[in-house]
This record gives sequence, C-alpha cells and structure tokens, in this order.
Amino acid sequence: MNFVLAILVIIAVGYFIVKKYQAQGVLLIGGAILLLGGILLNDSPVMAKSATGSLYLDIFSQLSKNFIKTSGSLGLAIMIVSAFAKYMDHIGASTALVKLSIKPLQKLNSPYIVLALSYVIGQILNVFIPSASGLGVLLMVTVYPIVVSLGVSSLAATAVIGTSACLDLGPASGNAVLASKTAEMDAALYFANYQIPVAIATVIVITILHYFVNKKMDSKLEVAESKADLESKEEDKQVPKFYAFLPIIPLLIILMFSPLTGSSIKIGVVEAMFMSITLSMIIEGVRRRAFKSTLAELKIIFTAMGSQFANVITLIVAGEFFALGLTKIGVISALIDSTKSAGLGAQPMILVMTAIIVVSSILMGSGNAPFFAFAALAPAVAASVDLNPIVMLMPMQLSAGIARSVSPITAVIVAVAGISGVSPFDVVKRTAIPMLGGLIAVVVTNMILFG
Repeated sequence: MNFVLAILVIIAVGYFIVKKYQAQGVLLIGGAILLLGGILLNDSPVMAKSATGSLYLDIFSQLSKNFIKTSGSLGLAIMIVSAFAKYMDHIGASTALVKLSIKPLQKLNSPYIVLALSYVIGQILNVFIPSASGLGVLLMVTVYPIVVSLGVSSLAATAVIGTSACLDLGPASGNAVLASKTAEMDAALYFANYQIPVAIATVIVITILHYFVNKKMDSKLEVAESKADLESKEEDKQVPKFYAFLPIIPLLIILMFSPLTGSSIKIGVVEAMFMSITLSMIIEGVRRRAFKSTLAELKIIFTAMGSQFANVITLIVAGEFFALGLTKIGVISALIDSTKSAGLGAQPMILVMTAIIVVSSILMGSGNAPFFAFAALAPAVAASVDLNPIVMLMPMQLSAGIARSVSPITAVIVAVAGISGVSPFDVVKRTAIPMLGGLIAVVVTNMILFG
C-alpha cells in the first residue's frame, strides 16, 4: 500500500508540474500527503523528537525547520550569488567580461570553428555569470552577430548559445552550491577536484559535436539566411575595460582562501560575495563620483536576494520536504533494499538517479527543480552502495543542466530563440545530439575518474 501511494503521488506531482502548476506548491502538498501516509500506514513519526506533541502537527513543524535550516546557510549562499550576478549586470561588468572574452573569435575566419569555440567561451563565462538566461541574452547581443556574419545560420548560432551554460559550473551555481552542501564538501574543492576534470572532457565532446552537427544541418538549409544585426538591441554601458575583471573576483577569493592553497584563512561563498560586492560598489562609486546613488543601488542587491528566496529557496525547501515524505513512507528504504537484493552496485544506482534527473529536467524545462527535489535523497542512496555521495551528486547536478538544454520550454532556450526569431523546437533539434554526447561524457568520465 505504501508503494502504491508513493507511486500515485509521484505521478501526480510530475503531472501537475509539467502542466505548469507552481512547483513549490505541488511538491509541498505531495510531501505532506506522503508524510501523512507514513504516519497512518507505518506509524512513522515525522520528527525523531516531536516538536508539537502531535504526529500530525509535526508536519508543519518539520516544514518550519526546513525553512530555517535552508534559508540560514545554503539559502543565503544562493541569494547572495544571485545578487552579485545581478549587480554585475547592472553596472555593465558582465557585458565587459563577455566582450573581452569574444575578441579572439573575431580574428578567426572559419565559421564553424568560431561557432564551436563560442560554446567553450560561453561555458567558461558561466563560471562567473551563473544565470543561464542572463548569459544567453548577453551572448546573443555579442557573439551571435559575429558568428552569423561569418555565414553560420541563425539556428546554429542560437542552439550553441542556448547551451553555453549547460554544465552549471563553479561555486556561483545554485545547483553546485546545493551539491557541495549536501555532500558536506567545500565548494572550492567540489569545483576544482570534481567538476573541472569531468567538465573538461565533457566540454571537448560537446564542442566537437556542435561543430559537426551544425555544419551538417546548415548544409541542408535551402534558403540562405540574412546576416542578423542585433547590436541595436544592446544597451551598451560605457565602462572601463578593467570592469571585466570584477565578476571574476569572487572565484579568485574562494580559491585563494580554500583548502586547495593550504590557506589558514577560510573564506566561503557568502563571505567572498559580500567582499566582492563591497569592492565593486567602492570602485563604481569612485568612477561615477556618486556615492549616494551607488549606495542606493544596494536595493538592487536586496531585491535580487528576495527574488531568489521566493523562487529558488522555497523550491529547495519544497524539494527537501517532498524527499522526506518519500523517505518516511518507505520508498527510499525499498529502493535501497531492492538494490541490494538485485546485486546492483554503485554505478547502476548513479545511472538510475541521473536518469530521473534527466527525464524530469526535459519535462519540466528546468535544471533546478528536479535537482532540488532529488538531491536530498542522494546521500542515503549513495551510502547504501558504499559510495561517496559527491560521486553520485555530481553527475546528477551536471546532467540537470544538460537535459534542460534539450527542452523547448526551458527559459534560456525560449529567450534566445525569441531574440533570433526561430522556433525553440527547431533549436532543440540542434542541441539534442551535442547534449546527448555531453551526458554520456559526464557519466563515463565520472565512472573512470571516481568510480
């Protein structure tokens, strides 16, 4: 009966999320039903020690506990990361970084080599500009005109730009922060020791596939496309060239003061972001000679933090709540027991968890929602097969962004397709093969390196 109820709830949750019901509300209701089912069917308490004296009211107490825990640590990190990215965009530093990065492309004359390399540049920029949609729009007004002017089709350029943030790399990524926190690992160590080795192999595979797939598909186009000019859409802020360095500062601080360097000083993501914001605001105030208006722009940062709490943090809490419901009703223990009885090892379980994320990301059009929902399950599943949880979490995290890039309803694909005037469905026809190759590269490289 437990399993039947769990399956029905999972199907219902998936259905309503795909139908664009608010994910947070659906996950919270689903989690509450599962917790209630655990109490009624298993006599399983929600909390180890009752907070209210009632098994049923403890459901609300657990939800409150989740909000307090998440918003106080992980939540603050994600909120301040988003706020920093928003401020960098506001002062023109993100645009300056993109323009500096794409300058080498303008010296190349091979259209499809430039196209493929633009993905590499975009993926590197994603480390410093964590918003997939924001980065996509920036690249559409900078890289897009360059590659199209060389003779590449609008579809090819849009497809490559739409996948530029597919791996969600770096300590500034919300998914990466959640993965490192869930595995109780330093964000810098996760980035340097786990993400980078797998990402290098994956980026190479995706780059090669982008080159051949788009060159082949462009050759089949009968109508020559006009050379697009998107420069008119760009609101270009005139800022000093050194502003391109500002978005990089947090990563440098995190890496410099981390176990990687043996530093006695430890600076986390939150501290690095606050330090970088402070320095950037001082520089901006001196440049503009307007400290009053510069300080007033703190509202931009606080508004961005509030927006992330409303959209992302609530989603993480709802996902954790749903995952707890699955645990309490016995789904996770049943999964672990079936794994042991079937003799499945670590790698098959990684494949199962990754597959769940991939299917969910494509259907939901989001890399965050499914990863936030299922990340909390990874440590218990990993422990059942004697696996370091980060080895399971990393392919789950990376595959979420990859799968998101083949969904025609995901925000970045819709945004870039709208700018170039092409169909999102036509775009994902171009992204499907490179992303499949990337997914295989992630899984295989993870197996080889961390097995």
